[in-house]
Parts: sequence; C-alpha cells; structure tokens
Amino acid sequence: MLITFIALYLGATLLIGWWASRRVKTAKDFAVASKQLPLFVSASGLFATWFGSETVLGASSEFVNHGLMGVIEDPFGAALCLLLVGLFFARPLYRLNIITFCDFYRIRFNKKAELLSAFLIIPSYFGWIAAQLVAMAIIINVLVGLPIAYGVFFCACLVVFYTYIGGMWAVAVTDTIQTIVIIFGLFFITYQLVGQAGGFDNILAKTPSGFFRFYPKENSTTSYISYFAAWITIGLGSIPQQDIFQRVAAAKSDETAVKASYLSSAMYLGIAVLPLIIGLCGKIIAPHLLRSGGDSQLFLPHLIMEYTPVGIQILFFGALLSAILSTASGAILAPATVVGENLVQPLYKKLLTDAQKLRIMRISVLIVALISMVMAMIKGNIFELVGEASAVSLVSLFVPLSAGLYWRRATALGALASMIMGTLVWLWCYNGHEYFEIPALIWGLVASFAGMILGSVLDSQTRQLNAQSKHDSLKMNTNNSLPQEEVEIENVRLVI
Repeated sequence: MLITFIALYLGATLLIGWWASRRVKTAKDFAVASKQLPLFVSASGLFATWFGSETVLGASSEFVNHGLMGVIEDPFGAALCLLLVGLFFARPLYRLNIITFCDFYRIRFNKKAELLSAFLIIPSYFGWIAAQLVAMAIIINVLVGLPIAYGVFFCACLVVFYTYIGGMWAVAVTDTIQTIVIIFGLFFITYQLVGQAGGFDNILAKTPSGFFRFYPKENSTTSYISYFAAWITIGLGSIPQQDIFQRVAAAKSDETAVKASYLSSAMYLGIAVLPLIIGLCGKIIAPHLLRSGGDSQLFLPHLIMEYTPVGIQILFFGALLSAILSTASGAILAPATVVGENLVQPLYKKLLTDAQKLRIMRISVLIVALISMVMAMIKGNIFELVGEASAVSLVSLFVPLSAGLYWRRATALGALASMIMGTLVWLWCYNGHEYFEIPALIWGLVASFAGMILGSVLDSQTRQLNAQSKHDSLKMNTNNSLPQEEVEIENVRLVI
C-alpha cells in the first residue's frame, strides 16, 4: 500500500507539472512565472527553496549525533537567510525587473562581472541538486531496495520532466501543494512519535547535558569564529543564489516579495524544527538504529518504516518527497536560466528570439541535471554537499551583491577583484584545511571584502588621476595656443 500511494503521489506531481506547463509561452513565463505569484504561493516557494533533504535527513542526523550546535547551519542559518532577503535584498532587486542575479552585476558593474558571476553561480548548484537526488535515492532504497545509483538516475528523470516542461510555473504550483503536504505530514508525525517516546518531559530527561547548548562550549576565539561560520554558510551564502532570487522576482509586487520573505522565514524556522524532534524521539524509541553502524542519513526513514503504521509512513514519505522535489526542481531551474540569459545570449550578435531563449533554458535544464547526477553518484553525503554549495556563493558573490546595492563607491574592478580573490583564497584554504583552524570560507569571505575595497579604491584613484591628467593636458594646450593666436593677429596688423 505504501509504495502504491508513493507512486500515485509522484504521478500526481508529474500531472501538475504538465498542467502548469500550459501557462509557459515565453522565456519570462519559464523563468519567473510572468511575475504573477500571490503572497502564499510566493512564500511557499521561498520556504521550499531550502526545505529539502538536508533539513529532513541531513540536519536531523546531525542533531541526533551532535545536539543543537550541529544544526546551526540549517535550519537556523537558512531561516536567517530568508529574513535578511526580506530586510535588505528583495525590494531593490525586484524593482530592477531583471531575470537573473547576473543581470544585476551587468547593470551595476559591467559585462565582465556578469560573465564571471555566471561562471561562479552555476557550479554552486551542482552540489545542492546532487544532495536532493541522493536523498530521493535513499528513500527509494529504503522502500524497494533499489541501489542508490539507479535511484539517483530515476529521481533525476522525474524532477527534470516537470521542470523542463513547466519552468517556474510548475515549480510554483507544485511548491504550494507540497508545502501543505509537508506541514500537515510533519506535524502529525511529530505528535504521534512524541507520544510513543513518552512525551516531552521524558524526552528532555533522557537527553544528555549540554545537548541543547546554543553557543560554543569552549570559550576561545577559534570556536566562536567557527560558530559564526556555521551561521553564515547558508545565512549569507545563499542570499546571492539564483533560485531564491527567482522566487522573489516571481512575486506579483515588491511588497509581496518582501512579505513572502518574512513569512517563509517564520515558516521555515517553525517547520524545520519538527524533523529534529522526530529524530530525538527516534533516539529514544529505537537507539539500536544509531548503534548499527550504518549511514546516519538512513536513521529517520528506517525509524518510520519499523515503528509506525502505514498511514504515518505515507505521511512521512509524502512530506519528504515533497520537500526534496520542491528544492530540486527550483535548484535545477536556476542555473539553467543563468545559462540562457547570461552565457548563451551574449554570444549572439543579434538578440535571440524569445522562443530560442526558452529552448536554450530547457536544454540547460538537462545539462545541469546530468552533471548533478554524476556528482551525486561520486559523493553521497547530503550535509557536506549542501555546505560546499553555499560556501562557493558566499566567498565569491555575496560581497559584490551587497556592495553593489549599498556602497556607492563600489566599482567594476572591485567586484571582479572580490569574486576572484574570495574564490582563490577559499580554494587554497579548503584544499589545505589541515593547516588552518579557522574555516576556509571565513578566509575566503575576508579576501572577498578586501578585494572589493582595494579594487574599488584603486579604480577610483586611477580614474581621478586620468581625469586630472586630461584636465592638465587640456589646460596646457589651451595656454600654448593663445600666444600663437596673438602673434598671428599681430602679424596681420603689421601687414596692414
């Protein structure tokens, strides 16, 4: 019965995607749903952006093993991200009436900044998408025993189908339905498992001392820097991401975009706590599942399969599939849009027709999914895949975006220097991490700030020197020409 219901659910998702695809007539329909999404639909999309495999499977296993300090990155950092988007980024970006983040870098800086940002933002999605494919493959493995590699392939085909045909319209409609399934399913499951675990009082009594500590145990600079890094990995690193921007840009007004960001932040923080509670209940109900030495990411699925009735299983796996499908579809659509808008279109001397741009975006969906599928088969840890994806955009794109919006003296040279220095320093520290106590992304972020400041100051000084040089040259030519004219006039007088 469980497998039948799951199959029906997946089939319904494909039908919804096909129905939504009828509204896709232009590239703008495909990319930002023609900017027509109302508040709840927009908020559901933003909520679903982050609420995926890492939140349900990755974060819950981290929470059970390491306590509250293990999940600062998600859900707390993710909720912070959505809040900051509403406070500082949604309104000014929406009013630019652009399709991608990279369009902003072109308008604010230049085409080189646009191109570099596109090359940086696209690879950052591969790990994120791969994490969702791994999670879906894990579910299928638990349900029917299908090997992970085959599960990854099947899941990629499923997500690509309705993303390819429906674009943002399909993503938005399915996100709304899936958000309702997630909220209802997780609340009901939490209520049932808390009862089986003996209630909250018994759960709290059986948790070890310091399990709910919200700050570092060691009072050292290094500990607090690592703590700060956990907050900003997704909290700041996911702000300059195309998938969250697309959902903001798809709202029907800038006011709707801002309110949707606030609402989704509250939804995320409230709902993402539920998988953590479920994991804690499982630690009491079935501690042997943690001691078996298997993959901790399988803890929750095995718990539900072994200790709950079929009705609860349907709710859990329906909610989990909803979360993963929502995240994966938006994540695939985002880089595909950037490829069509910011990489392919500039190669043509003549502007692409809307039909050509739409076709390129759809082909890009297939390419992005293929690369992510290969990455998912190579590296299967969900939490690590997501963390690496957010770190790339944090060290390369966050500073140019923030400075471009709020620092008038930011220049194109500063933006380019920020992207390049942040990325190179992060890569160098990341590959030699055993020599550094401070996380690599902190060094990359510092380098990105330094690149923006130094590049902008140097660019401004160079412009001032060039302007002064032109002014002096013009003045010298003017001074030299006046006596010559007077001599010519005097010679004329003599002739007369």
